[in-house]
Amino acid sequence: MVLRTVGITNCNIQDLAKLCSTNSIWTVDLAYLLWRFHVEFSYFTVTFGANPNYSIEAFYKEQLPADVVRVDSLFGKAHEVGINIQCRSVSIHEISGLILSGKFIAIALVDQYKLSKSWLEEVIVSGIHSDSSSYTGHYVVICGYDTDKDEFEIRDPASSKKQERISAKCLENARKSFGTDEDLLLISMETIKKQKEH
Repeated sequence: MVLRTVGITNCNIQDLAKLCSTNSIWTVDLAYLLWRFHVEFSYFTVTFGANPNYSIEAFYKEQLPADVVRVDSLFGKAHEVGINIQCRSVSIHEISGLILSGKFIAIALVDQYKLSKSWLEEVIVSGIHSDSSSYTGHYVVICGYDTDKDEFEIRDPASSKKQERISAKCLENARKSFGTDEDLLLISMETIKKQKEH
């Protein structure tokens, strides 16, 4: 979705899968894909490398031992290949401002469970529901923001809807869930201009 948005159409999902060469995709893998296609982006995370504390999560348990070595290696060589990783949290206000500028879109790692129940958030009586369902890592593309409604427009590959709107509160909850490291890839739409120039 992101590559097509920035004007790169000479690859398909199978090509990208081959380039990744792993079924366990981490945000750093996506960063290297963007780098291979010369897309301008910034990578924000609150954890540099693989967080060993995630071994308690069913989502990570099976792959984590093998992933730790691979992921930490990718983080280790990121700077020398030119991938800028900033170890900090990005506020929802920063994200909304950047998206509103029209110069950026973003890939966010979210807890799919917390995101998918967003449509219930106004209906459920406080205290009745539980957030005990286990974490499921999932990526969405953030591509718009409505200031009046305080809602983000997202593209969710797991949804049949072409576009979805979710409240800033819901996005923040899903994005800051244990397991996400608040990973965010901020993609510059300036890449489009540069692609056209070449």
